[in-house]
Amino acid sequence: MAKVRGKMFYIAFVASLGGLLFGFDTAVISGAEQAIQRIYGLSSFAHGFTIATALIGTIIGAFICDRPSEKYGRKKLLIVIAWLYLISAIGSAVIVNWYSFMFFRFIGGLAVGASSVVGPMYIAEISPSDWRGRFVAFFQFNIVLGIVLAYISNFLVKGVPHDWQWMIGIEAFPALLFAVLLVTVPESPRWLVKQGRQPEGRKVFEMIGEPDVDHEISEIEESLSATADAGDKLFQKKYALPVLIAFLIATFNQLTGINAILYYAPRIFEQSGVFAEGAMVHSIIVGLTNLVFTMLGMSLIDKVGRKQLLLVGAVGMFIALSMVSIGFKINLIHGYYMLLCLMGYIAFFAMSLGATIWVVISEVFPNSVRAKGQMLGSMTHWVWSALLTWFFPVLFKDGRESFIFGFFALIALGSLIFAIKLPETKGKSLEQIQKELTGKQKA
Repeated sequence: MAKVRGKMFYIAFVASLGGLLFGFDTAVISGAEQAIQRIYGLSSFAHGFTIATALIGTIIGAFICDRPSEKYGRKKLLIVIAWLYLISAIGSAVIVNWYSFMFFRFIGGLAVGASSVVGPMYIAEISPSDWRGRFVAFFQFNIVLGIVLAYISNFLVKGVPHDWQWMIGIEAFPALLFAVLLVTVPESPRWLVKQGRQPEGRKVFEMIGEPDVDHEISEIEESLSATADAGDKLFQKKYALPVLIAFLIATFNQLTGINAILYYAPRIFEQSGVFAEGAMVHSIIVGLTNLVFTMLGMSLIDKVGRKQLLLVGAVGMFIALSMVSIGFKINLIHGYYMLLCLMGYIAFFAMSLGATIWVVISEVFPNSVRAKGQMLGSMTHWVWSALLTWFFPVLFKDGRESFIFGFFALIALGSLIFAIKLPETKGKSLEQIQKELTGKQKA
């Protein structure tokens, strides 16, 4: 396995701070959502829409970021994303008005959606093949770390005057740090080569310790040449398999219920008979479980591969979600039963779909359409997330709790079939993966 320079670890750390903000922004609302509903007197439908406003922003953010990332580069767009996080955090916390709150949460959603495209893509394009899985998974680790920090922050702030505003506003500090540190990292070498700036791309490869820079640049140029006739259109027969893989892994990731559980964790625990304070603490436990098993998935992803993690995770998620569904059905919903079941689901999700989604999406597309492919995967992820977050409060009541968790369990079972069919990509260069998934021939 190739030796990786410390500079590469630093670059991955800085780029992954976008993931930390991603996780913090999406989970921090769990501590404030009930106060927001009460303060603004929202119906279940309006409440779901208010919480989903940020997720609607993620869809648009993911959709519009591919062209700027291709024209101006990955690094410059990441800097813009950092400032959007900062504006959203301050605006959402300071301006107390339902419409302005939704506007600034929407701005934050733009940042999250764009970050989910550009962050993993940037890391994948700059990472050595033998370490790419771990470095891109580090983005997911930071998402989960952001979620845990949001839960802990919510717990510590809860009870102080205007606590829900403090919960949301704290995000401004890591957002500012992210913006400052991004100035110190280089541009993606693959983007530089694609722009005809080979000398600059060569310097970046040398900086991160690439052992054979000439071979790496030659492979990138060959991959660009192989897709030149096909142009940069994503939806064509040549790219059918990568498109299908990205769509399915994003769909399975969301429709097993992960964001509904993370966003509404206190509400779920309260409904299962736990007091409000206990619900907050149990949310932190769920977040820590997510973090630990994401670390496990990170450590294994370049050793056992993406496929094996997804296989094990699918079976575990199906069992855990089925137990939650049965618990609601037979009224076996005492706090610790529900906590253990959800911890089991989170553990298997974190080490499988959680650890692999951004890795797989960032790997399967050729250099010429990677930004568009990452956009497709992220948009799919966020469309399902927005719909689920919007309608979960409507569905999670009046005896329908068992049905919705049963649906999540069936989706988990479907992800098992996906895992069986998924081609393995561990240890291969992005250009090797391109040849295997799209063919060596020109379109």
